Amino acid sequence: MTTKPISPSVTLFLVITTVIFFSLTTVVHGLGSASTIAISSSTNTICGIIAGETNQRIECYINDGNTKRNIVIQPNISFESISGGRNFFCGLRSGGISFLCWNSESLQSKRIYFNQTVSLKDLTVGDDQVCAIENGSNLVRCWWRGGNEQNPYLSPSNEERFQLITSGRGFSCGILMSNGNVKCWGVNNSIVMQIENGFRNFSMSSLVAGDSHVCGLNSTGFLFCKGNNDQGQLNVPFNSTAAEFSGLALGVSHSCAIRRTNGSVVCWGSEEFSSNGLESLSFESIVAGLNFTCGLTTRNFSIVCWGPGWSMNTTAGMDLPLPKIIPGPCTQASCSSCGIYPDSENLCSGSGNICKPCQVDIAIPPPPPLALPPSPPPVVSPPPRSSWIARNRGLLVFAIIGSVGIFSGFVTIIYCIWTGICCWNHKKIHNSVQPTITGGGNGNASQMNSGPFTPPFSRSSTIRRQSSRAMRRQRSGTSSKHADRAEEFTFSELAAATNNFSMEYKIGAGSFGTVYKGKLPDGREVAIKRGETGPRTKKFQEKESAFQSELAFLSRLHHKHLVGLVGFCEEKDERLLVYEYMKNGAIYDHIHSKNNVDQNSSVLNSWKMRIKVSLDAARGIEYLHNYAVPPIIHRDIKSSNILLDATWTARVSDFGLSLLGPETDREYMPTKAAGTVGYMDPEYYGLNVLTAKSDVYGLGVVLLELLTGRRAIFRNEEDGGSPISVVDYAVPKIKAEELDKILDARVGAPDINEAEAVELVAYTAVHCVNMEGRERPSMIDIVANLERALAICDESHGSISSATFSIRSE
Repeated sequence: MTTKPISPSVTLFLVITTVIFFSLTTVVHGLGSASTIAISSSTNTICGIIAGETNQRIECYINDGNTKRNIVIQPNISFESISGGRNFFCGLRSGGISFLCWNSESLQSKRIYFNQTVSLKDLTVGDDQVCAIENGSNLVRCWWRGGNEQNPYLSPSNEERFQLITSGRGFSCGILMSNGNVKCWGVNNSIVMQIENGFRNFSMSSLVAGDSHVCGLNSTGFLFCKGNNDQGQLNVPFNSTAAEFSGLALGVSHSCAIRRTNGSVVCWGSEEFSSNGLESLSFESIVAGLNFTCGLTTRNFSIVCWGPGWSMNTTAGMDLPLPKIIPGPCTQASCSSCGIYPDSENLCSGSGNICKPCQVDIAIPPPPPLALPPSPPPVVSPPPRSSWIARNRGLLVFAIIGSVGIFSGFVTIIYCIWTGICCWNHKKIHNSVQPTITGGGNGNASQMNSGPFTPPFSRSSTIRRQSSRAMRRQRSGTSSKHADRAEEFTFSELAAATNNFSMEYKIGAGSFGTVYKGKLPDGREVAIKRGETGPRTKKFQEKESAFQSELAFLSRLHHKHLVGLVGFCEEKDERLLVYEYMKNGAIYDHIHSKNNVDQNSSVLNSWKMRIKVSLDAARGIEYLHNYAVPPIIHRDIKSSNILLDATWTARVSDFGLSLLGPETDREYMPTKAAGTVGYMDPEYYGLNVLTAKSDVYGLGVVLLELLTGRRAIFRNEEDGGSPISVVDYAVPKIKAEELDKILDARVGAPDINEAEAVELVAYTAVHCVNMEGRERPSMIDIVANLERALAICDESHGSISSATFSIRSE
């Protein structure tokens, strides 16, 4: 059987069509996604991301009747995109790790999401909902602004992954990555079904939502609109052609589009809506409010608004009194595929480039008519090879380039699948603060939902450091109580160092012993813990056990966030341990001292410093759980066991109750409960089942102490002086988003960045003190969250500098 050769013209058509198809379907930048300009219609507020400054801050122009004013929003924070709703707008921070929203009347800010691991893109605001796409997984997450306990605005299924999304009144739609089809969801079911059914047979490359209708370009560049058409907003101009439009903006009863050829705008729908007077203007992008539209001009990156709802008493086309706006997000990407905007470096003030959106001019010739040959053609000798190549050189080059491109794409897909880079990540990340949390079981998300925004509160997958598995089984030293690194002292030497254990040398007490400050003959300052003396009774046995435990553990543990062991003494009934001296005492001493009355009373009276010592302590516990072999469970984590050295570095101390832990996180140990009231894991206390999560609970209590300034158990003046735990006092307020009501007043109100960091610490603490151990995070997660919180503070203030202390990170 012979195969009929394909003519060069048909080959050219197929190659061109294939290249155009791939070019269109790989563009994932939605025209209806977040922009650098946004409108909140209820107050005629127009906002933009300012160009030419170090921070890509937001500035808004408010035109509500007689009031016309400019408002600067978060001048110290950089944003990559913004999106507006009916009476609020939101901004996605540079890098996509968090976003904030503002009420357009009061301009009060609220951070909705923060996660340094899972970043977002395509932030879209509808009537009362906010949605975004997770980078990497392409899952969509939505948040509701209704303030109800239950979130009525659900996110799409985890089985659906999106190229881009857009939001309207009570609904959102997106383009599926799998086939380019349109998928909608929301509380407005009638419009959801109407729009989704209208686009059922289309493969789309862009999509933009209005109040109750949606428009978009299909994969061949034609514009289609579906949904409500009561004022002709679906009636696309009859003379539109393929690839005529490049940008869209939709309101309640109108639609507007940017012409690709010259950047001019055409609008249709409501008879009152007109773009007259704008014929000479070229636009980079446009956005719509309910009944007016604004655009970013190409001439000078200014904003111009028009429409019946625009109350400004000026002629159409007059620039708003806002600084120059960036035409796209400033990014560190190379922009190699589509190039960069002219003067991009100055627009971003040296902090990146603005990439041009990829656009493909479509010119698809009709295919040649296919006619059946009347009879087999006569055999004709082919022309000389050189003559054929000369006539078809252009086609040959084009075919070779196209083949190389398709082959490269195929190889990339194979590599992507082989290495796992493209494997979808099913992590659910849509908390308001989004601490990195690990655990089993099904948490009740509604328990955490309250306030003006009600984000779902769920656990994410564990974040594992790349080196943790390699280091987990490295042994840190011998377990012998007479370790090489521990010096053996005589009792007389230690008695002389403490003036015969004088009370004036007493600095504290640990498990089964009193701690004294001492000075060795060589000048070293040390802390000496002397076990209680007495006959060989149960008390002596407990003292002996604590002594052996600390000596065994500390002689093989060496970490900057654990108090170091210097030596020991074991004579007759005397058991003494010698530690490094911690000059600045315990965290407990600072936050619960009667002398701590205002912000100047302690170095710890700053939010950054409290987060920093929390992180230090967490790193010490993380070392015990994940890097000591076998793992170690401390069993007595509390603020009085976290000490501060001369540089204000926090270190975990007192290993008298510590036990060797199980080899895996899922194992547990049936052990008689021990610890300190107020810090003890309720699961461990009630069931006598010990896991590493018991230490996590204790650390959670310490975090709450640092946030509130309250003891683990204290008398609540608001309840007639009845005893209450800091957990019962603080957790309900944090869940109700009333954190500001319980923060330690001696530290002062946190600034905007500190507020984000403090809230992240608070939600992490809430997870740490869950009743069930499986619902608590691992120490790796906690360290990651506290590192992020400290980094947020650094964004606000830079590094702490003082003559009395220094901060050093690992």
